[in-house]
Amino acid sequence: MEKYRYFNRDISWLSFNGRVLQEAADESVPLMERIRFLSIYSSNLDEFYRVRMPYLQKKEIIDKNENAFSKAGLIIDRQQDEFGGILRDSIIPSLTKLGVHFCYKNGIPEDISGIANNYFFAQVAGFLQPVFLEKNTSFFPENNQLYLAVILKFPPDDEQVALVNVPAGNLSRFLKVTIEGQDYIIFLEDIIKRNLKSLFPEAISIESFNIKVTRDAELDIMDEDGDDIAEKFEKQLSKRDFGFATRLLYEPGLSLRHLQKLISFFDLKTASVVQGGRYHNLKDLASLPVSPPAETYPKWPAVQGMEGVNESSSLFDAILDRDLMVHAPYQSYDTILRFFNEAAINPQVEEIYTTMYRVAHDSKIAFALISAAKNGKKVTVLVELKARFDEANNIRWAKKMKSAGVKIVHSVNALKVHAKLALVKRKNPTCPYLGLLATGNLNEGTARFYTDHILLTAHQPMLTEAETLFRFLSKKKKPDSSDIIAFQHLLVAQFNLQAKFLQLIDREIANVKNGLAAGITIKLNNLEEEVLVNKLYEASNAGITIRLIVRSVCRIVPGVKGQSENITVKRIVDRYLEHGRVFIFHNNGQPEVYMGSADWMNRNIYRRIEVCFPIYSETLKTKMMEIIELQWQDTEQAVMIDSELNNVTLKGTGNGIRSQEAIYTLLSVDVPELKVI
Repeated sequence: MEKYRYFNRDISWLSFNGRVLQEAADESVPLMERIRFLSIYSSNLDEFYRVRMPYLQKKEIIDKNENAFSKAGLIIDRQQDEFGGILRDSIIPSLTKLGVHFCYKNGIPEDISGIANNYFFAQVAGFLQPVFLEKNTSFFPENNQLYLAVILKFPPDDEQVALVNVPAGNLSRFLKVTIEGQDYIIFLEDIIKRNLKSLFPEAISIESFNIKVTRDAELDIMDEDGDDIAEKFEKQLSKRDFGFATRLLYEPGLSLRHLQKLISFFDLKTASVVQGGRYHNLKDLASLPVSPPAETYPKWPAVQGMEGVNESSSLFDAILDRDLMVHAPYQSYDTILRFFNEAAINPQVEEIYTTMYRVAHDSKIAFALISAAKNGKKVTVLVELKARFDEANNIRWAKKMKSAGVKIVHSVNALKVHAKLALVKRKNPTCPYLGLLATGNLNEGTARFYTDHILLTAHQPMLTEAETLFRFLSKKKKPDSSDIIAFQHLLVAQFNLQAKFLQLIDREIANVKNGLAAGITIKLNNLEEEVLVNKLYEASNAGITIRLIVRSVCRIVPGVKGQSENITVKRIVDRYLEHGRVFIFHNNGQPEVYMGSADWMNRNIYRRIEVCFPIYSETLKTKMMEIIELQWQDTEQAVMIDSELNNVTLKGTGNGIRSQEAIYTLLSVDVPELKVI
């Protein structure tokens, strides 16, 4: 019998996606943002079916006592019903009031049918490739591709089933038609459905139903190395959309007989068969063509510049003077771009090292690294190939940088490098290093909507350790017991990260036992790993107040007598995706603050290279603690996770703080003399 209770990892993630759905349901949220949250929910769920449901299904088959797969299915069914209700009963009526008629229920209105038919013949028909499902037919439904399952009857009494592709990858999912000041938005598949007679002119009866197949996203990568590892990865990527099916989603009304025919024909016996709504792939709602005056969030332009940085002088000089920190997306990411740009042209710079986990599609950082290499500097970039769903883009950039003279290092297959850091080495024997350490990807695209914190520092001992780590990673080997690196400042997974966090918690436990002040505040994306979770339970039982802000996966069960009475867990979902990882230990009134890339997940602790780093600047430490305190006091966008994994709203229970807005205001006040553009 387990000593402690834990939430199931995947059920807790579904609770997070349910929190996203709450934002879609909240009528105080601007209308277009509510639609965006529906899109995010749908996209998240598709990824869950690709990544997690295959694992849960296998686990339930192997372990007869495991019921997470079945429980997840029930939760998803309930959430999908809620999704449909939000869209049908709230979003669509709100759009109608704006003169936008989203044709979700009843297909295409007759008064615009002529326009839709013309669009079909002029734009759509050339992309359609009907396939009859007959004995000798060979056809493979692509991952998350929309199809129409068409039931056809021909004289005298012949029935056939055909599949028609919905070319949403080639055309817009929606067609907007404006008549007399009123906008009508119709689905691409409804346009095709209306014109199926043109595809099957001899049929005397035509019925059609939307379907899609979701496939496993795992890549079968052997633990091997070599110069051709990227090519091997590319070959595997080309097979990803042909993995085994994890879900068949179908429109209500499709008969059991025809459903069984599809399952048998496409060999979907092991897939979850799920009745969805009329429409699938509703992540496309993010591109719904709605014009103003539909409501969106008010603009929060990124704060330009920062205190202590002269716009016309060297950023490097400012970093040498004192540690700096950029809080994205509240503050401009230009400071980070400037770090790499200055490194590329500064004649004193000899070497540049950086990790790149998810490279921006049009990465200015990558361009700066290419320029640096062409300017004669030694540039080493560790590009992670195994960043799920970003592999192809990362490979593209790795090839481009390599051709320009950048040394590209890929981690071994059994180990991901998830650390976010960069190092510049200059021709200066007394102070050669300048560095950048971050909680999130060095990606100016995601920096517009992920909240992250980036430290710019000239702390030589810490950056010396960063160089040691880069040199180790360049060996492309997995750490083992013979690899002893005495990190004193950095916390590095596979070396000292878990042990250091356990030590910091133990110190708080010792303090409270000795009558000294103690406390722990941690912000994470995900909390799973049982050794660290158990240590937090132990600290709670010692009487330490533990405050956790956990965005998604959370296995810790708060508020349980004899286990977690002193643990409170909150979750924040707002306009930006909460992404920073922050660890604050009270230390009897001398707080220590760490930040970094590491969630407390099994994969982060045991199968990745992660880096967390201390904040030594008292000014930056105070500011970071103030930011986290604002998040803890949030009563507008934060919810409390209770012992049954419910998202308990806090609205109306406090002083009305919305932390993201309060943080933006706080950071805007920091540089009153600079323009916000």
